[in-house]
Amino acid sequence: MTVVRGAHEAHGATFETVADGRELPTDYGRPERTARALRNGVGVTEAAYGVLEVTGADRVEYVDNVLTNRVPEEDTRGCYALLLDAQGKIRTDVTVYNAGERLLLFFPPGTAEEVAEEWREKVFIQDVEIEDATEKYGVFGVHGPNATEKIASVLSGVGTPDDRHSFVRGNVGDAGASIIRTDAPLGEESYEIVCAAADAETAFDSLLHHGLNAVPFGRRTWRELSLEAGTPLFESEMAGEIPNVLGLRNALDFEKGCYVGQEVVSRVENVGRPSRRLVGLEPETLPDAGAAVFDGDRSVGEVTRAVGSPTLDAPIALALVEWDTPEELTVRIGGEDVPAPRVELPFVAGSERSARLPEY
Repeated sequence: MTVVRGAHEAHGATFETVADGRELPTDYGRPERTARALRNGVGVTEAAYGVLEVTGADRVEYVDNVLTNRVPEEDTRGCYALLLDAQGKIRTDVTVYNAGERLLLFFPPGTAEEVAEEWREKVFIQDVEIEDATEKYGVFGVHGPNATEKIASVLSGVGTPDDRHSFVRGNVGDAGASIIRTDAPLGEESYEIVCAAADAETAFDSLLHHGLNAVPFGRRTWRELSLEAGTPLFESEMAGEIPNVLGLRNALDFEKGCYVGQEVVSRVENVGRPSRRLVGLEPETLPDAGAAVFDGDRSVGEVTRAVGSPTLDAPIALALVEWDTPEELTVRIGGEDVPAPRVELPFVAGSERSARLPEY
């Protein structure tokens, strides 16, 4: 359940159930207008994270040993990382923040509880405690070209953080909060506000109604604008893939020592290129996820996600295809091969470039 359902309902939200059983807003009506308002100003959404809290003297070493990126030892710093299986395939992505005496880990919905149970079973002599803290926190995303101005208009006590995956502690309205500078997953300036669940309504109200005007948006707009930005999502692009295939270089520390799946990642890196890659397509008709992509008569991959772009007013899609696939492709829709040329990502250049864009 959302921590501020009443506030969402007051704005006309419709809801959907995410992977961990919570209900979060799909949209608030007129989603195309909402997307344009965000691209031209700023939008606020409730983030769909599962949250783990890791404490104990060995917390940094323990978490660092299993993730693909180096966990910062410095307070107020974080990183984006992956959790892999022994075959080097992505089990989940995660953002980790060092919050002094604890680490806060933000997972896609439906993954945090399983990770927490597994990690608890593997704690032996280490001083580590792992808690599923999803219900303890409210987390809100602020995205758009005016996001920094918006945060500055409601934040008291400190200035906005400058570096991606860093945060400051301050107040949003009357709510104590951590204000995180994120990695622009929608291709716009972006922040996340983390507060106690008891203060979530106060924070959400301040983000919407105080200072610079902001529009609320839901999961539909998140999926559309993240695709416009070329950002892969766990549920549609990442799950079960090798990170090299997705070009997720910002999630990998190639100088880091051993972690689960590291041998596979290094082997593919040393080859020079993976067998497949993630590309953008502009099909003439909107395909379904899983639609086959063709080079002439030869199947070369499949669509992972497609939307009607509210910014471009046209269908766009991401697809996993063979490395040497040419630019002129087709997608099979209803038994017909529809032109779907490969294009450079991102589809839409916003105020910032997503750090998760594929890089090869």
